[in-house]
Amino acid sequence: METATIAGLPQPSRLQSDRLNRSCFCITLDREALRDAAAREVGGGGFWDDFVKTRPHLFSNVPVFLPPEDLALMASIVSAIEAAAGLPEYQRVSLGWAPPIAIPDHGPVGALMGYDFHLGSDGPKLIEVNTNAGGAFLNAILASAQRACCAEVERGFDLRRPDTFEAAVVGMFQGEWRRQRGEAVLRRIAIVDDRPQDQYLYPEFILARQLLLRAGIDAVIADPADLIYADGVIKFDGLDIDLVYNRLVDFSLQLPEHLAMRQAYEDGTVVVTPNPHNHALLADKRNLILLSDREALARWGLEAKHVEALAGVPNTRLVTLENADMFWAQRNGLFFKPTSGHGSKAVYRGDKVTKGVWAQIVQEDYVAQSFAAPGERMIEVDGVQVTRKMDVRLYTYGGQVLLAAARLYQGQTTNFRTPGGGFAPVLTA
Repeated sequence: METATIAGLPQPSRLQSDRLNRSCFCITLDREALRDAAAREVGGGGFWDDFVKTRPHLFSNVPVFLPPEDLALMASIVSAIEAAAGLPEYQRVSLGWAPPIAIPDHGPVGALMGYDFHLGSDGPKLIEVNTNAGGAFLNAILASAQRACCAEVERGFDLRRPDTFEAAVVGMFQGEWRRQRGEAVLRRIAIVDDRPQDQYLYPEFILARQLLLRAGIDAVIADPADLIYADGVIKFDGLDIDLVYNRLVDFSLQLPEHLAMRQAYEDGTVVVTPNPHNHALLADKRNLILLSDREALARWGLEAKHVEALAGVPNTRLVTLENADMFWAQRNGLFFKPTSGHGSKAVYRGDKVTKGVWAQIVQEDYVAQSFAAPGERMIEVDGVQVTRKMDVRLYTYGGQVLLAAARLYQGQTTNFRTPGGGFAPVLTA
């Protein structure tokens, strides 16, 4: 099969991208450039030594190559999911298994949603949707620190930082604010997570805060346990908070330390994004059951183009006592995920499940998802070529892609503990 060329290089079709992921080491991470970019973002060099150098597996040294058609397919799956979430029947079912706090719609649609994909020979497959997707701000600076070994490669691939990201993020938060508050002035945003300074991705909270400050929006990083709600106003350290950028994994805000945030959210006196309603419609693992049932979605009125795109969602079903024996017999081709889980916690690949773990899965709320193998990227570690698994995350707002990034890892799930692994930029020609 002939391929077109750019600057003397083959245009990366899916096959060509696979070849580059196996054999290309011409583009590597320039860690000095990354350090300088981080210093520019935060106004000082201490950020690198304090937060990046101490996380050796945060960034991989290599990019991931992706054909433009696969990126377009992933974007079409995102659009289809967000369209499905707007269907009355879909909402009836998905909100039917949601907690009461998730039922009211206050307006926001969810800041920086994360759509995670595996890429196989048959195209991208959606693995899950996240409302607390981490890494966007880190990946934005990572894209500015790639070094090509020759001019041909540099001309063939766009190695520049996405110059639209910062404006898109500011517009996203302003948009979420207006959806609930109209034309009132957005003054202050709190970036909220439990014990934020202890979080592995705490460096990006700092980057997010600096981005907002540059845009003229005051921003603080806060532990929800330190929020105080009284007289219809939520405060942190004596400062009124207008909007919460929510990075909690307590999706329904039920923990005691989240009481102030929950009360303010339920009263509608603070804008929270992403919020329990967003999670219930898009990120609850049980929704994958609906999104993989294309016949039902077509009956509910989803456009044909969106129904077709959702072929990229692996078949997913609820595990029950009644079907447990069937799933045990079929387990080698399945992945088991807790319906209310996040990240890779308590997720099991079927061929690795023991009878003891299976007994736990059956007693709890789990879904069984048809296994979709991750893609692979060859890297060099200490001069030795080794294979790493990879997935691709699209960071989106309102169904529009703001940024694409990859994660390289070893083992069952992404863990940021793999030598040579971590976040990697996605390159297309």
